[in-house]
Amino acid sequence: MAAELLSIHPQNPELRKINRVLDVLRKGGIIIYPTDTVYGIGCDLMNKKAVERLCRILDIKPQKLDLSFICNDLSHISEYVKRIDTPVFKVLKKALPGPYTFIFESSGRVPKILDVNKKTVGIRIPDNNIPRTIVAELGNPLITSSIKDDDQIKEYTTDPEEIYEDFKNQVDLVINGGAGGNVPSTVVDCTQSEPVIVREGLGEIIW
Repeated sequence: MAAELLSIHPQNPELRKINRVLDVLRKGGIIIYPTDTVYGIGCDLMNKKAVERLCRILDIKPQKLDLSFICNDLSHISEYVKRIDTPVFKVLKKALPGPYTFIFESSGRVPKILDVNKKTVGIRIPDNNIPRTIVAELGNPLITSSIKDDDQIKEYTTDPEEIYEDFKNQVDLVINGGAGGNVPSTVVDCTQSEPVIVREGLGEIIW
């Protein structure tokens, strides 16, 4: 059965539509959604069957799964990372919500996804009301990956209807929140004493 295509207002997400997304996620569904960078694909972090299915769609072995979570706010982050030093916390306050992925040592609360214990976790708080509202209402982070295009020239697909055509037989719901970007997030490794840029993306260096 083909996925549902659901248009949601990017600034003011309609709650009844968000509830429809939550219904899909709670049943173990896979969704595609906009962020402040490229469109993402993900599921409820706490639903093991959904995470297994996400791995199959992405053709990733669970051991190779680089965990990236979409969280709602900074207090949400603290549950999933071992510690955040004060200088790094100041950077987070300045940068988030925004187009960054911050890598931390994972806390003991992070589920051993597919019985694989990951030492680090990537955290995102995108500057987009749709995924943040979903996560806030769901009560759990989304485990997330970017949607990539097979065409190397056009690495990230920006048109949600095109994304729908590509993925409608693999996922359960695609959110149309307007055109996506084609530049991914800036990835910052915070596991050492000083933050290190792992990948330069949309987010500017702010420290």
